[in-house]
This record gives sequence, C-alpha cells and structure tokens, in this order.
Amino acid sequence: MLLWLAELFHYWISGFHLFQYTTFRAVMAALTSMGLSLAFGPWMIRKLTQLKVGQAVRDDGPKTHLIKSGTPTMGGTLILLAITVTTLLWANLANPYIWVLLLVMLSTGALGFYDDWKKVVYKDPHGVSAKFKMIWQSTVALIAGVVLFYAAHLSSTATFIVPFFKEIAYPLGGIGFVVLTYFVIVGTSNAVNLTDGLDGLAAFPVVLVAAGLSIFAYVSGHAEFAHYLQLPHVPGANEVMIFGAAICGSCLGFLWFNAYPAQVFMGDVGALALGAALGTIAVIVRQEIVLVIMGGLFVVEALSVMLQVGSYKLRRKRIFLMAPIHHHFEQKGWKETQVVVRFWIITMILVLVGLSSLKIR
Repeated sequence: MLLWLAELFHYWISGFHLFQYTTFRAVMAALTSMGLSLAFGPWMIRKLTQLKVGQAVRDDGPKTHLIKSGTPTMGGTLILLAITVTTLLWANLANPYIWVLLLVMLSTGALGFYDDWKKVVYKDPHGVSAKFKMIWQSTVALIAGVVLFYAAHLSSTATFIVPFFKEIAYPLGGIGFVVLTYFVIVGTSNAVNLTDGLDGLAAFPVVLVAAGLSIFAYVSGHAEFAHYLQLPHVPGANEVMIFGAAICGSCLGFLWFNAYPAQVFMGDVGALALGAALGTIAVIVRQEIVLVIMGGLFVVEALSVMLQVGSYKLRRKRIFLMAPIHHHFEQKGWKETQVVVRFWIITMILVLVGLSSLKIR
C-alpha cells in the first residue's frame, strides 16, 4: 500500500523514491513487524491470561515441563497479525506471490488456531485429529501448488534445482510441480510445529531460515544477479523478500516474550503457519533442497518422531529416550536452555551452508 502511495507522490516529494528499492522496504518491513510484536506483545499476554488461554501440557512429556501448565498460548496469533499488517503496508500488492504467501500462512494459521482452541477450551493436549489436520493442510498446499504453477512466468520456475550442482535441473511439469509443492509445504509446516516444544526453540531458527531464503528471493528476482550466481530467474520473486523480512521481525519481537522462561507460547497457530510459509517461499524461489539444508533442525525433529513411532510399532522398542529429539537431550541431562542455544548454533551453521550454494563464478 505504501509503495502505491509513494508512486503517486514521488514526483513532488523526492524522498519517496526510496520506496522503489526492495532492500529499503525489506528493512522497514522487518522493523515494522518487530515493532508491532514488541508493542502489542504485553497487551496480548494480558488478554490471553485474562481469558485463561493457558497451555495444557501433555503428561507423557518431560516432567520438568509440567510447571509450564497455564502459561498463555496462541501467541502465534500476534506473529501472524504483525506479518500480515506489515506485508500489506510494505509489499507490492500487485505481486501474486504475496497473496499466495498470505493465503497459505493465514489458512494454516486458522487450522492452528482451531487446534489450540480445542486444547484450551476442552483441555485436550492432543487437539484436532491428525486426519483432520492433514486434510486441511493438503487442501491448502494443493491449491497453492496449482496457483504457483500457473503464476510461473518462465519454464525455469517449474524445474527442480540441485544446489552446488547448478547445471543439474529437472523439469517437473504441472503434476510434478504441484506434488513437490504439496510435500514441501505440508512437511515444513508439521516439522516446525514439532520443533516448537521448548522456550524459544522454534522462533529463532525460523528467523534464520526466513532470512536465508529472503536472500535467495532477492537474488532470484533480479535477472542479472540470478545469472551471475547461477540461479533460476523468477520474475517478481524479489518481492518475497518483504514477506521474509516481516517473518524475521515479527519472530524476533515475539522471541522477546518467548525466551526462557517463556511468558507466552507460540502454539500451533504460529508454528503451523510459519512452517507452511517457509515452505512456500522455498517453492517460489526454487530452492527446496536449500530449505532442507537450512531447516535441517526441523527435518531432524520430524524424522526423530517418525523413527520413534515406526520403531515402536514394528519392534516395540524406542530409538530415543523421548521424541521429538529435543526432549531426548533433555532426558539425557541437558538443561532446556542448553538444548535451545545449541540447536540455534546448529541452525546458524546450516543456514551458512545453504547460503554457500550461492556460487560466485
């Protein structure tokens, strides 16, 4: 919206030409979303406390987490509102990718809100059924896949790119593109949700991964940069950087209240939506494998649950002391803050590895 206003008045007020620069609007988007999170965070925590929207801690988890019962949850609502308002203010609303990202984020956020609501109102730590959740996520992901495929401007935007080996690219076609989009969005959404089990564990890795993918979005959206760095040129993808910056700012602001000991939890409303948004960004910029590398923490968390469940069903034996894997390390004697900070460090390293695929000739 601000970009549109700037285009109207930049002939009379020269300072408005800054709005034409994606980098300027990205920085302002990050600051705006962070400011909104910090400004409205205390108010939201008070309201959630008054409404007794407290976390119902599962009794099969670490016993040390039982003291967290009653901590306000659904704080992810603040994150999504900050991202949405910021994106509407600073992004180019004529860009279809912006609307796809908002659709995916808010749709999966609505699912998470309903899940959290069931947990809070009915005091059910399990929330909605896995079947219902999968149907909802699948519908959103398939719609996004179809829309993104038809929004593609070049054949390169419908190819599967292998980082570090950029001469390797596989054309997907319509069905292949939609299927890949489905798995990336649904998988990332659930993986981030599984990671959100300790104070601050999910929020900061989301910031790091969103920042990394935003760099790819900026480069992919510029023909010269994309050619020089051997990336597929995706017209309009640079605008996705605004959305990624909004994610970074809002999550950093939320982390101010979510850091140990947490005053508020993100809840499924935030985790499911942020994961789906990251997956959608990766699909737009054609960097699905880079997402797997940068979001390696999310991948390991999800795999630990799948391996644990599969092993117990097949052999009646558990691989880990407890799953997801962050609980395994807690059971081994790591303090919660140790697990969180060490996992942050691992994510920083993985994001740098992912960025190293920006091969400069």
